Amino acid sequence: MTQPVKLIVAQEESGMRLDSYLVNHFSKHSRVKLQRAIAAGGVKLDGGPAKSSTKLRTSQEVIFVPPEVEQEGPVPEDIPLDILFEDDVMVAINKPPAMVVHPAKGNWQGTLTSALAFHFQNLSSVGGPTRPGIVHRLDRDTSGVILVAKTDEAHQKLSKQFELRAVLKEYFAIVTPAPDRDRDVIDKPIGAHPYQREKKAIRANHSTSKSAWSYYEVVERFEGFASVKVKPRTGRTHQIRVHMAYVGCPIICDRLYSGRAALSLKQFDRRTDPENDRVILDRQALHAHRIEFTHPISGEVMKQTAPLAKDIEGMLEVLRQQRPLK
Repeated sequence: MTQPVKLIVAQEESGMRLDSYLVNHFSKHSRVKLQRAIAAGGVKLDGGPAKSSTKLRTSQEVIFVPPEVEQEGPVPEDIPLDILFEDDVMVAINKPPAMVVHPAKGNWQGTLTSALAFHFQNLSSVGGPTRPGIVHRLDRDTSGVILVAKTDEAHQKLSKQFELRAVLKEYFAIVTPAPDRDRDVIDKPIGAHPYQREKKAIRANHSTSKSAWSYYEVVERFEGFASVKVKPRTGRTHQIRVHMAYVGCPIICDRLYSGRAALSLKQFDRRTDPENDRVILDRQALHAHRIEFTHPISGEVMKQTAPLAKDIEGMLEVLRQQRPLK
């Protein structure tokens, strides 16, 4: 927490609004942020409360607790990275589960951007200071391949491919129950959820709705479960999670869309001794398995594949042992 700062209003500052006075003395903060600090009681004028619009007089005492200065970029952290491909202009990373791609406000630790800042001296600046190199994103609990740009030129050309839907993406997921069809197309628009801000929903003719198209195909069937590969043509937030839930086959352990956040061994085998019980999976079983794109400089067609994460492999092994089709 920052320490209080004591200021005395100079003669030439007489008549200034309090918020303008603070902007002059604390230029690292925006006027809006300083106004909020004043409204929250963070400023004392001659020992009493003050308003942003208060006109100052010479020799008045201003005591102010400055807000924390926001970090302009990620703090480099020595976090191991699984690098699938690297050259002078780009990198393909196999992102582990439970890793945020870029930080939310005030949360800078343990992110992919922090790991990238440590491992790479040069990253593109197109995404701004909080997202160096980040061309696209994956949800926190989705593992798999993600592309990172080292130069602005590479970033812009890769982003254009995503914009034109020229990037082919294939995801691997485990769902329950198993789909009735071996393959199908889900062509349903996605928009804001009507009452849960963190969720998305199938919504037609709504101001937030955007077209969304996904193709899925069953890879392996189990009793009550199936593994599927999904190829989204569009890239809407939570698209695969929303689409699979819409057709009645939500991704397992999807906290938002499946109603169950984890699966343990005992849920598959009731004979499991409680002391030997263990959580098999505690995040959505969704993995960005493969991506195909054109190299931004050479023009070569690139295909990058990320091996399945260990927790998803473990889930598949349990299903093969405990839920084989009879």
